[in-house]
Amino acid sequence: MSGKPRLTYCNGRGRMEPVRWLLAAAGVEFEEIFLETREQYEKLIKDGVLMFQQVPLVEIDGMKMVQTRAILSYIAGKYHLYGKDLKERALIDMYVEGITDLMQMILMFPFSPPEAKEKNLDSIKERATNRYFPVFEKVLKQHGQDFLVGNKFSWADVQLIEAILAVEEKIPAVLSGFPQLQAFKIRMSNMPTIKKFLQPGSPRKPPPDECYRETVLKIFGK
Repeated sequence: MSGKPRLTYCNGRGRMEPVRWLLAAAGVEFEEIFLETREQYEKLIKDGVLMFQQVPLVEIDGMKMVQTRAILSYIAGKYHLYGKDLKERALIDMYVEGITDLMQMILMFPFSPPEAKEKNLDSIKERATNRYFPVFEKVLKQHGQDFLVGNKFSWADVQLIEAILAVEEKIPAVLSGFPQLQAFKIRMSNMPTIKKFLQPGSPRKPPPDECYRETVLKIFGK
């Protein structure tokens, strides 16, 4: 095995996409193994590789890490994206947890029944514009700095730019009432590591399509 982190998941966004984002933002190259069959997944379980019989799986620093939150906090700490002290880390945690709640709605959207899609899209828009984005608009406006915490690039910034772009894919004008977030999006998108990740051919995955949905249901479906 090379020294690069190795990521095992489906060839799509899902719960692994924030891990890809964070590694890419830190300038870390990684390898990927894509699950395509239920047999591959069952073999990982049989071999005792998955602590809780779940992916994402990230092999890093001699560990086989599972649980998305644990993986992300380890990477954030390792690459100095987790604040300078406990107070900053607590802020980052709060911001990340909030963004994760919003992203959970986006994560589940492709699996909505057709008759529920419009209602679920309205829910995403309502939550983004009334609950989550106003928090970050206010934070950026109040402290007048480029980043969310400590005027230093952190895990919270990475999660937020990922969420902004994911919501915009579904609701293009969602930032129309948030000038601070519009400026934040431009700043983050022009950071060299993130700019590289946003280019065609990067490990960033496209929006989930029907093929991805079917693959997930085939591998993990009951």
